[in-house]
This record gives sequence, C-alpha cells and structure tokens, in this order.
Amino acid sequence: MNILVGILVVLHLLGWAVALGAIVANFKQPKVASAVSHGLYLAVGAGLVITGIAGAMQWNLNYAKIGIKLVVAVVATVMAVVGQKRPEKITTGYLAGLVGLIVTNVALAVLWRAPED
Repeated sequence: MNILVGILVVLHLLGWAVALGAIVANFKQPKVASAVSHGLYLAVGAGLVITGIAGAMQWNLNYAKIGIKLVVAVVATVMAVVGQKRPEKITTGYLAGLVGLIVTNVALAVLWRAPED
C-alpha cells in the first residue's frame, strides 16, 4: 500500500507542476491553457484518493491541513476553468493569483508538519 500512496503522491505533485509550468509558459500572452486545468484535476483527484486511502488505513491525519489544502485547490481549479471559459478576462494579475494559490498549496504540504512528540 505504501508504494501505491507513493505513486499517488508523485502524481499529485506532478499535477501541481504541470499547472504551474503551463501558467508560467503563458505569462507573456495571458491565457489559461487546458494543461492548467488538467494538471489541477490530477492534483485534486490524487490528493482526494491519497486522503481516502490514508483514512481507510487509519493513519493519523491532520484534517485542518487537508481542509485548507482542499479549499485552496478547489479555488485554483475554479479559477482555471473560469479562465478558460472567459479568456478575454485573463490578465497577468489573474495568472499571478493562480501561481500564488499553487505555490501556497505546495508550501502547505511541505512546511505544515505535525509537532514532534
């Protein structure tokens, strides 16, 4: 099971990386490429599956962290979908907001650790 969770974590991080790379690649001509939403779908989906497996295996989960990361991920995904539907509204500030959400989510994953006993 640890191998499966490890593979899912890799997919989760790759989803964030694809979304971030696609945004940075389109910063000069502001637009939200389809790769952004696809990367975010992968990241959110893998994160939900990881959480489900961890909950089923009764691992010690930090539900506050999971909830905050889920809210940030959903907001980023909605922004990406709206950005694709209304490309005339996209500015560099909009893309910078998406970058901020992605970096925040990854930073929360890496930096928010449980206190050592």
